[in-house]
Amino acid sequence: MKTVVAWKEGMEFDGRAGEHNILMDAKSPLGKDKAPTPKELVAMGLGGCTAMDVIALLKKNKQPPQSFYIDVDIQTSTGKHPIVFDKAILSFVVEGTVEPEKLIEAVTLSQTKYCGVSAMLSKSFPIEYRIVLNNTEIGNGLTKFET
Repeated sequence: MKTVVAWKEGMEFDGRAGEHNILMDAKSPLGKDKAPTPKELVAMGLGGCTAMDVIALLKKNKQPPQSFYIDVDIQTSTGKHPIVFDKAILSFVVEGTVEPEKLIEAVTLSQTKYCGVSAMLSKSFPIEYRIVLNNTEIGNGLTKFET
């Protein structure tokens, strides 16, 4: 995998991976807050990786949700630099006629076997997850990959 990050102006950078581009910027006062910061992109990558696993597993088990999103809550260090991620809490929020056991299995497999981003980041800080189906929490856990 190869990516390129090129400076545009101010604190704006253009990230390129293959034919895909994404703008990055810093928050004010350094930047103009025109795009996600690199740390926000890491958080989105964490959510996106596990979301793709879970949806693929639900489809495989013929359990398509009516709606699905992951709330990625990142807690960061304070008081010294560099500011790093101390903890992540992933809330898998699903609506629809999905069997609770199949949803729990899909999330658990993603967070213990399949999600490469979770596997990498969980080496640096704890990642907790909770599973909410139709407004009821049905499960939770700690991301743990066998090494």
